[in-house]
Amino acid sequence: MRLLIGGDGEIGAAAFRALKAAGTPVAATTRRADGAGPERPLLDLAAPLEDWQPPAGTRSACVLAAVARLADCAADPVRSAHINVTQTLALIERLIARDVHIVFVSTNQVFDGSAPHVAADAPACPVSEYGRQKTRAEARLKQLMGAGAPVAILRLSKVVSPGMALIAGWIEALIAGKAIRAFADMTMAPTPTGLVVAAIAALMADRRAGIFQLTGPRDVTYAEVGRFLARRLGADVGLVAEGSATAAGLPAGASPPYTTLDSSALGRLYGLEVPDAWEVIAGVDARLAATG
Repeated sequence: MRLLIGGDGEIGAAAFRALKAAGTPVAATTRRADGAGPERPLLDLAAPLEDWQPPAGTRSACVLAAVARLADCAADPVRSAHINVTQTLALIERLIARDVHIVFVSTNQVFDGSAPHVAADAPACPVSEYGRQKTRAEARLKQLMGAGAPVAILRLSKVVSPGMALIAGWIEALIAGKAIRAFADMTMAPTPTGLVVAAIAALMADRRAGIFQLTGPRDVTYAEVGRFLARRLGADVGLVAEGSATAAGLPAGASPPYTTLDSSALGRLYGLEVPDAWEVIAGVDARLAATG
């Protein structure tokens, strides 16, 4: 049995569908009481965990649930740390005590983004509150790994899904001849959800331990993404107005120069390699593929 902690999010929902389609016994937790059932056990990380039990036969669990918005963590560091650090670690340690393998989904935010392709064993240097919380959780998990616990840390940066709202909105505006504003000082190294799900599935199946990373091979700015969309759609590139994340008052860490991480370990183990940024972006919306 595979258990996804956080089945309401995009990655958790996609992983649930993929594992089900492959015939793998899987359950994915939900915070919504009206959606709970045998395959959707109820779990709220903000609530007490003492009486919570994983589904019978659980052999591996992927921990996706978190307060992941940088602004939310910065606005309420106490509440977000309670969920992202205290409760998450309490849950993981309960699972490890039952010999459940753990895949902990982390982030490029554990680094400051000053250099590209950061190695998995590089020292943490977070700038954002979210990054500091993930770093604290990772530090404890590394201790557990050192003691022989079956734990894998999987760091991601920008994950893009089919129908991504931001890109869909930009496409609609550009097709209608309307201007869009895109940050010139915010970057992404886009990774498709399908590859993230494949990495999670492989690590869970092998009960693999260690630190792994998966990002696109290079960074592009959001303004560059906007111009790529305009060209792909045959729209006026002049409709893409450059904005500034710094001027917009985004929280610390929101616009690192680089978001790429060294993803070579997953390539060697499973052949997982993220395509170039434009190939990933073009696969987000059928309207882009149709014009290719």
